[in-house]
Amino acid sequence: MTSNAEPGPSSGNGPVGVSGPTNSLWLRLLILSSGAGLAGLVLAGIPAAILNGAGGVLSSTFGGLLVMAFFAISLLVGHFVGRNNPSGAIGVFVVTYFVKVVGFAVVLFVVGTPEWLHDRWFLIGAVACVVFWQAAEIYGFSKARFRIYNDPEPVKDGHDKQP
Repeated sequence: MTSNAEPGPSSGNGPVGVSGPTNSLWLRLLILSSGAGLAGLVLAGIPAAILNGAGGVLSSTFGGLLVMAFFAISLLVGHFVGRNNPSGAIGVFVVTYFVKVVGFAVVLFVVGTPEWLHDRWFLIGAVACVVFWQAAEIYGFSKARFRIYNDPEPVKDGHDKQP
């Protein structure tokens, strides 16, 4: 196949295909970001284990899992609401964010700080998870394909509609 735009070598022998929109974007991002978040937890857990033992690992894991839960809720809301009402998804995201912030704050204030929790490792685990999660989301969004135009509908006699 060659390009008609400029003369030159042929661009390849295979057919050029059309790629459609990314299926289940939010679930794909959830899987990708969860894997990256877990990698961040492992990397934060190694020095925590060396310096503070099991308490450090447990603290960094708790911080990271809390972050993962916070972000995962948003992606699940995007999956379920965005599929049925794409234009209303942003409003639901805002409400969900408010509920998450207030809900997590209430849980943390009610539960308090357990005695086994190392503040430093809790923070390190949470920050590592945020950085890895967000990097994976950015990568996932950069690879997503969104349909901008609708495909033309074929006419009953088999020919495409002409404008």
